[in-house]
Amino acid sequence: PRTGVRGVSTGQERLNLDEKTIADSFKAAGYSTGAFGKWHNGSQWPYHPNARGFDEYYGFTSGHWGEYFNPPLEYNGRDVRGRGYIADDFTDHALQFIETNRHRPFFCYLPFNTPHSPWAAPKEDWARFRERGITQRGSGKEKDDETRCVLAMTENLDRNVGRVVRRLDELGLSTNTIVVYFSDNGPNTPRWNGGMKGIKGSTDEGGLRSPLFVRWPGKIPPGRQLAGIASSIDLMPTLCAMASVKPASPSPVDGLDLSSHLFGGAATLPDRMIFSHWNNAVSVRTSRHRLDARGALFDMEKDPNQTTDVASENPQITRELGEAVSAWRRDVLKEAKAQDTRPFTVGYREFPITQLPARDGLSTGGIRRSANAPNSSYFVNWKATGDTIYWDVEVKTAGTYDVVIDYTCPLADAGSKIELRMGDATLVGTVTPGWDPPLYTDQDTIPRPLVESRMKPFKPLALGSIDLKAGRGRLALKALEIPGGSVMDFRRLKLTLR
Repeated sequence: PRTGVRGVSTGQERLNLDEKTIADSFKAAGYSTGAFGKWHNGSQWPYHPNARGFDEYYGFTSGHWGEYFNPPLEYNGRDVRGRGYIADDFTDHALQFIETNRHRPFFCYLPFNTPHSPWAAPKEDWARFRERGITQRGSGKEKDDETRCVLAMTENLDRNVGRVVRRLDELGLSTNTIVVYFSDNGPNTPRWNGGMKGIKGSTDEGGLRSPLFVRWPGKIPPGRQLAGIASSIDLMPTLCAMASVKPASPSPVDGLDLSSHLFGGAATLPDRMIFSHWNNAVSVRTSRHRLDARGALFDMEKDPNQTTDVASENPQITRELGEAVSAWRRDVLKEAKAQDTRPFTVGYREFPITQLPARDGLSTGGIRRSANAPNSSYFVNWKATGDTIYWDVEVKTAGTYDVVIDYTCPLADAGSKIELRMGDATLVGTVTPGWDPPLYTDQDTIPRPLVESRMKPFKPLALGSIDLKAGRGRLALKALEIPGGSVMDFRRLKLTLR
């Protein structure tokens, strides 16, 4: 929250531009930097990964993605089509990056999006799990086939991590390469969670705790385990220290440098408070206790599953942790409480292609999203001339922009005349030809829930060009004429500065 991130979509996921990433730090130190997979901090320059320290980027920038086989992706801002299963494809590109840069320092970030839903696993992995019995169960309404699919997707992910480690060994790079493995927060369905309380979206232990493994042969003693608590916020200061890289951040970060502990120092990490926040709920964890978002206190050493509230027996600890949460809210959540007024940025010469997807847009009238979750969604039900799709944008460079939209449209409805407008600038085009492919039915191992958009192939349509002035305003699409029953389903607007 301190860095400007307020949510997970519609632009709220963007990292403030005065923040520096770990990739900024390593790039400044002369490293080649690459990211391959999920990016969840903005799609437009200068929020795009290529603007945040990464020389090379291959993946998707919506945070959540709806296609796992031969998916539409991007490579350094340009549209490409992935090959095969998405996690295998990301690994292929990461391995190529490692091989290309094997004779120089490199920083490789491989953020897999699996095993998140939608539930889709390679057929060979699913075949090994589809008949398996579930012997370890979670609480709540667990769906066995979803759990089996998660296990199949996780086995695929494990295999891809193994590919990376094995290739480092084959290239003779292992003794001089730090490998870090950690995961997302909590399972996103009810399934076995070690008995911990909560799943993804909660601020209890089961919604927060994840594994962290660090490998550096010859430097980190094998099998070493550190007692205590650490957080992903510790990774940047720790890795910078391990590699003797100066952090690029202009101000102190919240994490701790734990490198001395990894190298063989004290096996117990320093006692501290780690705060976790989601949807205005805040909990705090110390080495011994957790104060949950409701003010209940748990002894995590004796009761790791948070079954017994011990606040009444420990009033001083409860009070101190409650005061710490209040102070943290005042310090860290100041910006998160304010309305996000940042526009979507358009028109940078160093990155002339700007994509404005449906997930970042808003609509009026009867237009609605293909599912409740904005990420990886598209707009549907566009049937009236008074309805609009729009973005609050700031144009950096005045000039001529080529306009392309991604659409589908029933053949009988083709021919709607649409207008793109910003201020006095307008572009009028026609939605034709009709393009009405069926929804994908063979990609999902388990039918996806209704909260997620069902996907289909969209067709690019070159509308023409528009002359935009520099400055801020509303960029809006509306229909001038609708000869059929609807205008189109709309996925993305792409602007390219000439």
